[in-house]
Amino acid sequence: MSTSARGSRRPAGAWHLYGVTALLCALSGCAVGPTFHRPQAPPVTQYSNGADPAVTVAAQGTAQQFNRGAAVAADWWQLFHSSQLDAVITEAIAHNPGLVAAQASLRASQHSLRSGYGIFFPTIDADAGATRERYSPINLGENVPSSLFNIFTLSASVSYALDVFGGQRRLVEELRAEVDVAHANERATYLALAANIVNTVIAEAAYRAEIEATQQLIELQKEQVGIAKVQAQAGTVPYSNVLSLQSQLASYEATIPQLEQKWVQSDDLLAALAGHTPAEWKAPPVRLEDLTLPGTLPVSLPSDLVRQRPDILAAEATAHAASANIGVATAAMLPSITLSGGLGAATNSTSNLFPANGRSWSVGAEATAPLFQGGTLWYKRKVAIDDYDQAMALYRQTVLAAFEQVADTLRGLDHDAAILLAEDEALSIAAEALHLVQANYEAGIATYLDVLNADSQFHQAKIADLQATAVRYQDTVALFAALGGGWWNARHTDPNADPPKVN
Repeated sequence: MSTSARGSRRPAGAWHLYGVTALLCALSGCAVGPTFHRPQAPPVTQYSNGADPAVTVAAQGTAQQFNRGAAVAADWWQLFHSSQLDAVITEAIAHNPGLVAAQASLRASQHSLRSGYGIFFPTIDADAGATRERYSPINLGENVPSSLFNIFTLSASVSYALDVFGGQRRLVEELRAEVDVAHANERATYLALAANIVNTVIAEAAYRAEIEATQQLIELQKEQVGIAKVQAQAGTVPYSNVLSLQSQLASYEATIPQLEQKWVQSDDLLAALAGHTPAEWKAPPVRLEDLTLPGTLPVSLPSDLVRQRPDILAAEATAHAASANIGVATAAMLPSITLSGGLGAATNSTSNLFPANGRSWSVGAEATAPLFQGGTLWYKRKVAIDDYDQAMALYRQTVLAAFEQVADTLRGLDHDAAILLAEDEALSIAAEALHLVQANYEAGIATYLDVLNADSQFHQAKIADLQATAVRYQDTVALFAALGGGWWNARHTDPNADPPKVN
C-alpha cells in the first residue's frame, strides 16, 4: 500500500490520515510514499510526421536502407571497416579520463547502495574500559577518609530500528535508483566518446582531402594568373582580368591555413579523447576512401528507444530517486521505533573478574514521534513532491528531444543522399566539361585559359562533393548515437556488475 503524493498536499486532516496510515503500515509492513512505475513510451509508431524514410537515393553507389526494429550493434563504429578508427577508439576506451570518472562515479554509487543495506541489520557495539579513581566522601558530606580503587567494565549493546513505515526501504530504493543514474551516465559517456572520435576522424579525413583539392586548385589558379598577365601585356585582355584572378587566388590561398588549423585541431582533439597530450600521441591517419559507408542502418522502434537511450534512462532513474525520496520525507513525519538491549559487567579487581553483583543487562523499546517542528517536515515533503514533478517534466523533455533527434537524423540522411547525388552529378558534369575543353584545346579550337577555367570548376565541384560526403558519414554516426549506441547488445550488460576498469 502507498499513499498518494499529490493527495497528501492538503494540511487539513493530515494527522488523521497519518494515524490511519501508521496503523495500516504497522499491520502490513508497507512503505509510505508513491510506488514508482516506469513511464510509458509516447504512443507513436514512427518518428517523423508522415512516413519515416525507408531507403535513400543511391549516391556514390550506396543507397542506405533503414531496417526498422533491427538490433543496433554495440561496436557500431566497426561498420565503417577502418582498422585505424578501431585503434583510436580502443586507445580512448583504455585511457579517456572522462570515462574513468564516469566509471568511478558508478562504483561509488554501487558502494553507497551496499552500505545502505546495512540499515536492515541490527547495530552491535562493544565497549571496554579501565578506570583508576580516588573517591572523596567529603563531596557527600561524609567525614571519612578517601579511598583509591580500580573499575574494569565490559559491555555490549544491540539496537535495531524497526522500519515500520518503510522509510529505510525507500532510502535504499533511492540509492538503487542513483546506481541506475550512474549506470546510464557511464553508458552516455561511452557513447559520446565513441561518437566524438568517429566524427573527428571523419572531419580530419575530409580536411585532409579538401587541403589536397584546394592546393591543386591554387596551382591551376596560379597558371591562370600567369596567362592573364601575358595576355594583358600583349594588350589582348584588360589588366582588370589579372586583378580579378589574383583576388580569387588570394581567397583560395587563405583557405589553406584555415583548413590546416582545423586539421591540427582534429588531431589534438583525438589525442585528448584518447587520454594523451597532443605532444605525446598522434592518431593514425585515416582517409575518406579508407572508410566504408554502412548501407543498412538499424532504426529502433519508438517503444524501444525509451528503454535504450542512456540519457532517457538517466532521466527515468532520476525521477525514480525523486519518487523514493517522497517516501523518505513522509516516513520522517511518522513515529520511529527502536528496540535495544545491553549486557555489561564491572569489577574492581582483576583477580575476581566480573562477579555476579557486577553484572547488568537491559532490554527496552523507544518510540519517537515528531509533534511540532514548525512545519519543517511538512514542507520538506512538499519539496520532495516538487522535485519529483520537476524530474518527471525533465524526463518528458528528454524523451521529446530524443525523438526529435532521431527524426531529424533520418530525414537528414535522406537529404544528405539527395544532396550528394546532386554534387556527384555536378562533379561528373564538370569532369565531362573539362574533358571536352581539353579535346578542343588539342584540336586548336580552345585556349589554354579555357582548360584552366574548366579544371578550376572541376576542383571546386570536387571540394563541394567532399564536404557533402563527410556530412553523410557524420549524419550516419549521429543516427547510431541517437539510437543509444547499442550498449544493450554488448556481451556484458549486467546492471549490477562492476564496470570494467580503465588503465
